[in-house]
Amino acid sequence: MRSGPSAATAYALLAFATLLWAGNAVASKVAVGLVSPQALVALRWSIALTAIALLAGRETWAHRRALLAHWPLILLMGGVGYTGFNALTYEAGALTSAVNLSLIEGTIPVLVLLLNFVVRGVAVRGGQLVGAAITLAGVVLVASHGDLARLRALDVNRGDLLVLLACLFYAGYTIALPLRPAVPGLAFFAAMAIAAWATSVPLLLGEWASGRVLWPGAAGWALIAFTALGPSLVAQLAYMRGVETIGPNRAGLFNNLVPAFGAILAVGLVGEPFGLVEAAALALVLGGIAVAEMSGRRKTA
Repeated sequence: MRSGPSAATAYALLAFATLLWAGNAVASKVAVGLVSPQALVALRWSIALTAIALLAGRETWAHRRALLAHWPLILLMGGVGYTGFNALTYEAGALTSAVNLSLIEGTIPVLVLLLNFVVRGVAVRGGQLVGAAITLAGVVLVASHGDLARLRALDVNRGDLLVLLACLFYAGYTIALPLRPAVPGLAFFAAMAIAAWATSVPLLLGEWASGRVLWPGAAGWALIAFTALGPSLVAQLAYMRGVETIGPNRAGLFNNLVPAFGAILAVGLVGEPFGLVEAAALALVLGGIAVAEMSGRRKTA
């Protein structure tokens, strides 16, 4: 792996991806009453798939043999990392508190480190563990709003378990990215979008059969368009490029920016307060990333 300009570009791409995902977290709250969870997942991937087909249809067709040779892996990654993560998170939003959800999502970088060690035997440096701990402290701070007594009062319910499973899904997707076929990023993402859409349809049918589906109106379609073109399309491409450049262990740590960015976006979009607690949490997250990055770069060198 290279450092220098390519690493700096990866940092910017990963930060931008997490900013869009933070916007998606805010959008998921707005979606309540506008569109049901599995309808949101299926429709967002329908739009994203249409957009990527227009952008890279010919390129994807040109690499169809390489993609088909890896189709089981692509179907698994798209189903787990894209559809599975969002479907579980949206369902959990109605079952658990925002504090629980934010805190548990902060385990993604830690799960990436652990899975990479268990599956591939990739060594974890002490500095990376320290950095992960610092960023996790920032997540805990912003999730608890500085009141640690709230954390002691948390109850583990079905929603908490769904979020934890969602985080495990995304960690698995992250460490699998280096196994992607040697095709251009747009062609690979097009195949992933097909897999995500295909695996979202059965979930939508299940929601419809249970009588829980809520089809969107004008506001719901606007929300779906944002999630499709921002978090689903641009953010995923940026994240893949970042992982490709600096590796899953270092890139996975940037997921901890999501709750910090989410707090900042909530100020402008939802009108929630941003005070010393949120500022301190953001400093911890950025500081932890810096510590882990320095350790990761020393290991690479």
